[in-house]
Amino acid sequence: MPSLQQVLEIIKRGTNSIIPEAELVSKLALNRPLRVKLGADPTAPDIHLGHTVILTKLRQFQDLGHHITFLIGDFTGRIGDPSGKNTTRPPLTTEQVLSNADTYQQQVFKILDPKKTTIEFNSRWLSQLGAEGMLKLAASQTVARMLEREDFKQRFADHRTIGIHEFIYPLLQAHDSVELDADIELGGTDQTFNLLMGRELQKHHGMQPQVVILMPLLIGLDGVKKMSKSANNYIGVTESPDSMYGKLMSISDTLMWNYFELLSFKSMIEIDQLKADIETGRNPKEVKVLLAKEIVARFHTEQDANLAEQAFEQQFKHNVIPDDLITIELNHGLAIANVLKEAGLVTSTSEAMRLIRQGAAKIDGQKITDTHIVPAQGTAVYQVGKRRFARIYLESK
Repeated sequence: MPSLQQVLEIIKRGTNSIIPEAELVSKLALNRPLRVKLGADPTAPDIHLGHTVILTKLRQFQDLGHHITFLIGDFTGRIGDPSGKNTTRPPLTTEQVLSNADTYQQQVFKILDPKKTTIEFNSRWLSQLGAEGMLKLAASQTVARMLEREDFKQRFADHRTIGIHEFIYPLLQAHDSVELDADIELGGTDQTFNLLMGRELQKHHGMQPQVVILMPLLIGLDGVKKMSKSANNYIGVTESPDSMYGKLMSISDTLMWNYFELLSFKSMIEIDQLKADIETGRNPKEVKVLLAKEIVARFHTEQDANLAEQAFEQQFKHNVIPDDLITIELNHGLAIANVLKEAGLVTSTSEAMRLIRQGAAKIDGQKITDTHIVPAQGTAVYQVGKRRFARIYLESK
């Protein structure tokens, strides 16, 4: 049985902040299962590794004996969380929300223990509020308080639209914490205002306020932006073992440690030992293989992870070009940066030019050195980095 200090160390690992930490210690000292809440609006059909940062922390709470409520915001999802948005989000239909919610339930149990998890839908109580309940909820806070939110403040200053329903959203999320009598709520750093609102509303109802645990946003494969589908720098939890393994092996040696800390189930003692091993001469690639295989095995199987490693070594170490490439037809006359972008090998022409200058782009195995060349007409295999290939046919206009 771990000591209180050991439990605190496990919980604090990889967190951005705990508000307030002293209250977390007091709650842990109660020696009872704590009610830990995570809410997620099903606004997209799939989750990626960035989402699993918080799910991994929830799994740690489960392993410590606490009870998890995974709250699906089927009601709030139809409004749209304004966090970090500079424009009003378009609302989702009920059908879209329910379809995405079904997918979420299937995917979260790739990490969470279903026997120790309660799935809730906030429509169960929010649909019952009615007009009177909504007015009482709205009366608990002021417009001035809402405008303390950085995104609202900026939009107001820039004369951009803020819908009244967007002011209501944080109150609805906070009301979820009241209904669930949450001891702890987890969220990303972009959820700070919403989660703290939960504390305020619980106090308003004479309840013990929840402790807020904020998790960092996982950096994507590009090493710059947070992992997201819009930035095309993500790894989906339903991707094939080969795709998942290859993408993990593509991250930098520096970023690898962030992934270990936020995604791996290895202890910090084990991770520190791996760092020490590299400092004394171990190849960083060997350590990255451990990370890639662990993640692939979690979402697939150990056998899948082993096969993905073998496929990766064959394809990339020996520079074997995949034999199942689909031929992409593009107009002849495009500059090389545009060809790479149109083929989906890069997200922008500036990225293409940067990779060419770094010597990371090839045509039929020959390194490209000129960022302004116009590739010849015909079919060739284009390669960016170690894992991105495309067979492209450049035809006359």
